[in-house]
Amino acid sequence: MRDIIQVKDLVVTYPDGTRAVDGLTFNVEEGEFFGFLGPNGAGKSTTIKTLTTLLKKTSGQVSVAGFDLDQSPSKIRSAIGVLSQETILDVDLTGRENLRLQGRLQQMHGRELEERVEELLKMVQLDEFASKPAGRYSGGMRKRLDLASALVHKPRLLFLDEPTTGLDPQSRAAIWEYLERLNKDEGLTTFLTTQYLEEADRLCRELSIIDHGKLIASGSPNRLKEEIGGDSITISLKPDSDSKLKTRAVLGEVPGITGVTDADGGVIAYAGNAGELIADLVTALERAGIRPSSLSISKPTLDDVFLRQTGRRIRGEELGRKTTEPFIM
Repeated sequence: MRDIIQVKDLVVTYPDGTRAVDGLTFNVEEGEFFGFLGPNGAGKSTTIKTLTTLLKKTSGQVSVAGFDLDQSPSKIRSAIGVLSQETILDVDLTGRENLRLQGRLQQMHGRELEERVEELLKMVQLDEFASKPAGRYSGGMRKRLDLASALVHKPRLLFLDEPTTGLDPQSRAAIWEYLERLNKDEGLTTFLTTQYLEEADRLCRELSIIDHGKLIASGSPNRLKEEIGGDSITISLKPDSDSKLKTRAVLGEVPGITGVTDADGGVIAYAGNAGELIADLVTALERAGIRPSSLSISKPTLDDVFLRQTGRRIRGEELGRKTTEPFIM
């Protein structure tokens, strides 16, 4: 299968000198559901704006849908659909009129356009509301209409820049369902940027984690989590407890611990047989005079991958999180 996106040594520097994208190199295969995962300010949106011809690159080589970014930007725009963070709709037009407008902008007319509009309205379950002004739609309905607008001209490649930001869980799940169907049933290549761990884990078959404009890890979500080397053991330390350095040193001496990482409020250790190590781990901490406020085990997440690579969490969550086995000290 051939690559539909090819990026080599991409650099984007803003006028104030900020190097938002710092030498990115990656490829996306046709038919893939590919994701960029990272925190705010990582360079995700800058990358997607560059690939969709909305932002000029500083240097590097980029090919999208078989066209060179510098030489054929108009051909790229004809081959892609884009769903941005903010909905781009005319609130005075009805849902159906919004889709017709987008189709005409893509040089579609007559029966071809009308059939496509009705097909998309049914796909995003807005056919019952198609005659109502978009300004009366809920946030989730507007996002579904925005998605349909990006698909009117049957693009080869769909770009999604944090498409579910601000949506309630039910609306987010609905968008995920549509996106999965488009990729699996229609083979639509999809490029997603997100800061939502669950979104990347569910949708993306291939994933690159980005931070400060650089790629820090790439692979399938499962493979990236497997590289952690086992379960995560989260140890929350009391404010008056011994330092993280001492705790790390103790954990490093416990057989079966494959790695230790600092985290806000404590440390995280990794082990393939975490449940069997709890007794030994607690004993080692007590001998060193360290009494954690809590200790818990969870399966590794993409956030653990990011934490291990960078020393911080993707969205700055607190140390505490949902776990499979809690141990309160």
